[in-house]
Amino acid sequence: MGLFDFFKKKPAAPKVVVEVLYPQTWENGEAPVEPTVLAAEVLQPTPGEAVEIQVPSHIVAEDVAPVAEVVETVETETETETETETETETAVTSETNLDEGLTKTRKTWSERWNAFMANFRSVDEDFFEELEETLIGADVGAQTALQLTDELRNEVKLQNAKSKADISRVIIDKLVEHYRSQGVNEDASMHFAPEGPTVILFVGVNGVGKTTTIGKMSARYKAEGKQVVLAAADTFRAGATQQLQAWGERNGIPVVAGAANADPASVVYDGVKTAIETNADILFVDTAGRLQNNVNLMQELAKMKRIITRELPNEPQEVLLALDATTGQNALQQARLFKDSTDVTGIVLTKLDGTAKGGIILPIRNELHLPVKWVGLGEQVGDLQPFDADDFAKSLFGSLLIGDDK
Repeated sequence: MGLFDFFKKKPAAPKVVVEVLYPQTWENGEAPVEPTVLAAEVLQPTPGEAVEIQVPSHIVAEDVAPVAEVVETVETETETETETETETETAVTSETNLDEGLTKTRKTWSERWNAFMANFRSVDEDFFEELEETLIGADVGAQTALQLTDELRNEVKLQNAKSKADISRVIIDKLVEHYRSQGVNEDASMHFAPEGPTVILFVGVNGVGKTTTIGKMSARYKAEGKQVVLAAADTFRAGATQQLQAWGERNGIPVVAGAANADPASVVYDGVKTAIETNADILFVDTAGRLQNNVNLMQELAKMKRIITRELPNEPQEVLLALDATTGQNALQQARLFKDSTDVTGIVLTKLDGTAKGGIILPIRNELHLPVKWVGLGEQVGDLQPFDADDFAKSLFGSLLIGDDK
């Protein structure tokens, strides 16, 4: 017998005896002496030939009812998954209340302010020195605190304020006025190209939340109907690439990535090409957490920008600097160094809800004149919000104006 004849030969179907496991009706209340048996053919290995199975006649329709229940359960689980997905999509547009996000910062401001005013005796030089220390302690910054104190000296005299309530009102009013005045000519809007992809480059040190912010912002813009592409140009840290890829998979957004330790500029080039070829609206570029005083890393960032400009010469790029609000004055120092080294167009202040140092926004705007464009107020996608200066000032100082110590 040849090999092919062997495979064509139909194997004998062995017989097996199977004991029926279904509940049976017992006559006279007694179990049957012998179990009912049936013969069944093994369903393998005879491909291409159906095997007829005889179902015992005493099995009625009720016996197969559990199958329908299983189907209904599966359908219910599918509906639950669909509802979950819908809730996730809705969460992209939901926003945390700014008052809630500033709870810790506002509480710190109130405590410091109440402690300061509790020691009020008279408006003299000691009063203004203590005021300056209070402002510095609230992360306003030495330069801003000194400027505000000098202005307040004249304001208090001008309004002839003497009582504790009048002094408090004059100072808080001046703080709000000073804060709002910094944004008169400030452009906190996001700029998009009329045609072709808009490139949004993220810079900042490791750990400030660049990659997470890109994930949230990309999800937000996709929910608005924009076509988005992500470029993982932080090739020195495998975790950053994996994190960005996870965000891309979660939101259904393509991610351009290179090999570990690859030239970041090459990833940017591939990202720009992909964005152009796919007619994307936005390309987000995640960069390494570069050390601001490292010349080579800053030159690398300049190289990325040259590649973007060469491929998209008329493109208005956004260079967003991510800063961790919990670091206070360190964030201000980072902002100074990055502003001197790169063309930063705006600030993303992350983790604002987890810190009492939200006052850092004042010196960023006052000393560096950099617009804060986004603030992070929580873990959810919708908790990344566009920054509104008036709402921020109202949330931060409003409780002091009405005497609320919350």
